[in-house]
Amino acid sequence: MPESKITSSRDFLGKIVTVKMDRPLGSKHPKFGFAYPINYGFIPNTVSGDGEELDAYVIGVNVPMDEFVGRCIAIIHRIDDDDDKLVVAPDGKEFSDADIETQTEFQEKWFKHIIIRKSE
Repeated sequence: MPESKITSSRDFLGKIVTVKMDRPLGSKHPKFGFAYPINYGFIPNTVSGDGEELDAYVIGVNVPMDEFVGRCIAIIHRIDDDDDKLVVAPDGKEFSDADIETQTEFQEKWFKHIIIRKSE
């Protein structure tokens, strides 16, 4: 079987993407038991630095979902872990870095990270 090429998270900035939820809002983390305050999933047919699909936080939607189509507005780049996270929101909705930090803090508080935005 050929080795999969790592998908660059930066290729998704500003683009419309489909997120498949494996941890919908309100679901429990299988290992650590906390409840997800937002929808969390992955981009099918991608490979992240950790060998799994590229993960994505969905913000701006307050109901559990199986799948979501939205715009990638930012990347959370973990400095101490090879596992970037896309930040996906409804197309046309804007969120500040502070909004993103607040909504992803439940998980990102354990990692040193920066938020990357599309350069204008």
